[in-house]
Amino acid sequence: QLQASGGGLVQAGGSLRLSCAASGTFVSIGVMRWYRQAPGKERELVATAHKGAPATVTGRFTISRDDAKNMVFLQMNGLEPWDTAVYYCNAEIRRAWGRATSEYWGQGTQVTVSS
Repeated sequence: QLQASGGGLVQAGGSLRLSCAASGTFVSIGVMRWYRQAPGKERELVATAHKGAPATVTGRFTISRDDAKNMVFLQMNGLEPWDTAVYYCNAEIRRAWGRATSEYWGQGTQVTVSS
């Protein structure tokens, strides 16, 4: 349902843009989020994007979404070694009208920042 991409290895101070695409059968997508989980740490929320909302800047990161393409993005600038983690996209998806939304997770994409 959710496919994340765009991770990789980058030097400190560099940038990466993560993408996440929703696929399958559904009628609407609600809130979309990016989380990350570093080794030995709990998963933490990075950014949230509501449907129809403009891009939102949170520190060095900007979350945006393309509702026409069912995608969410995370632009990460000024990356630091402590940003190293697996980044997961998350979305509340309604499979059919009259049904409640369900929460879906992407498979995660590794971001590694070297010093």
